[in-house]
Amino acid sequence: MNEIARLFGNRASAYASFRPHYPPALFAWLAAHSPGRERALDIACGNGQASQPLLAHFHQVLACDASPEQLRAAPDLHGVDCFAADAAAQPLADASLDLVTVAQALHWFATPAFFAEARRLLRPGGLFCAWCYSLLRIDDALDAVIDDFYRNTLSGYWPEGRASVDAGYRDIQPPFARIEVPAFAIELEWQLEQLVGYLATWSAVQKLERASGRDPVRELLPELRRAWGDEQQKRFVRWPLHFLAGYPAGPAPSGKEAR
Repeated sequence: MNEIARLFGNRASAYASFRPHYPPALFAWLAAHSPGRERALDIACGNGQASQPLLAHFHQVLACDASPEQLRAAPDLHGVDCFAADAAAQPLADASLDLVTVAQALHWFATPAFFAEARRLLRPGGLFCAWCYSLLRIDDALDAVIDDFYRNTLSGYWPEGRASVDAGYRDIQPPFARIEVPAFAIELEWQLEQLVGYLATWSAVQKLERASGRDPVRELLPELRRAWGDEQQKRFVRWPLHFLAGYPAGPAPSGKEAR
């Protein structure tokens, strides 16, 4: 198992509890821009945040992850056919998929070998769509605390590839023409406890803990409390989504152009 899989596997249950879910409109858009609704594959599925919503639109949803621990802890994979596999080595037939998704993970394996595998798996006109989100936005005071934690406290602890998330995947050049995706975002209301749990799932937090024995989220908690105020008060939290999408195995089917 690679280092990234180990990092997320170590806190699989917390990851499943605190990671935010994606907007339903995104999955309707994916289905509308796929050539059919027979089979979809969610690669690096984690706790199934992107896998389970696809069931409303596709006859069969497959999901894979390099971390068996993630799959075992996932609460959102009921009805999904899941298996452990590396992103660039899928045990699936050529041209067998209408859609391949990668949610918040492409930056760990955006290699020529992976894109070749995606092309192999997709039927002509099959859609590939990867997306990411970086820092959440709440208000000026909380944003400043979180930004400093992210950029300074955790500097040097983010795994290689994280810069691509900060760039909104603009630095990744796939071997196919990209299409435009609407401006989707994750939007929800959280109490402070949920924010703290979410920060603890960050891979850089885990690496700093292992290297130093410190709990950086616990150290940050007094600042978060001051900026948050009443801990039971819910705050509006927003993550803009950034996309890389296109048709690796051929042009978009008639009537499925990006819009």
